Amino acid sequence: MHHSVTAGLFLLLLAGEGSALAQSPSPAVGLSVRRIELVSDDAQPVAEVAVSPGLSTVFLFDSEVSREGLTLEGRERFAMVDAGLNTLRLVPSEKISAGERLKLTVRFQDGSAPASATIVLVAHPARSEALIEVYRRRRGVETYQEEVRQARIEAEQCKEENVRLRAERSAPDGVTGLISTSVLNGRGLDFRDVTKGVTLGPGGAAAKHYVNAYRAARRVAVEVGLKSVGDAQPWTAKGATLRGKANEELKVLQVWQSGPLGPAPDVQRVVVEAESASESPQGPFTLKLWDADVRRTVTLGNITFP
Repeated sequence: MHHSVTAGLFLLLLAGEGSALAQSPSPAVGLSVRRIELVSDDAQPVAEVAVSPGLSTVFLFDSEVSREGLTLEGRERFAMVDAGLNTLRLVPSEKISAGERLKLTVRFQDGSAPASATIVLVAHPARSEALIEVYRRRRGVETYQEEVRQARIEAEQCKEENVRLRAERSAPDGVTGLISTSVLNGRGLDFRDVTKGVTLGPGGAAAKHYVNAYRAARRVAVEVGLKSVGDAQPWTAKGATLRGKANEELKVLQVWQSGPLGPAPDVQRVVVEAESASESPQGPFTLKLWDADVRRTVTLGNITFP
């Protein structure tokens, strides 16, 4: 019951995202909810919540909050700050920088302890926590039951992923391995040079030299040739997302880089491989890359697959 109410309210809050988001799969399916419980002890550690440009993060409070008592560092870095009596929706803009930490404080209207809650928003180039429930009172048993249910679903997904990885590791190398794991079918591997149509986002940590797109039966891959833009400290891409125009996200399987990007003029290759939900994934897609510290990012838009 509690889960359905939460998911329904979340859908209503996201109704203003626009028609493109409305075409994506329902967020209520597999909706990941994080729960934060407040205590009156001043020593309680400050919770950190991931936010990302263009993606909504919604807070649900079990007590009414004061709109006037809301303080948000770097408010000008947010495209939307929509505060209700029991809800707060935040949408960062592109002005927010990866790794930036901004303090959010809300004050409750009833005067009970704790009188306020402070949360640190940590900017990520592509990942955000969509729904946060904040509790001041003792939680009902149904919320714990829902939490257990979600944990079981995540455990089952991890189990399935482990089975898949074991099967791939036991497969032979080379083309034989691709055939045995059904990555290739009778059509083989399709290739397209998409360099001319791909756009490079501003403020990136590297410049594109070329971009190639690949598609097999169950996989897609993007190969990017990157050049350093003068960063003296070498860095390597550690994470990536491939997000479509309707906000759908392909499951990235691995990120590989030929070598660290440094001050030398060498071109380094980055390959991002992802699962394809359909035989012909719709485009265009936006590829975001980031390093281990989430300080250096590269954004490539308008990527299409053959």
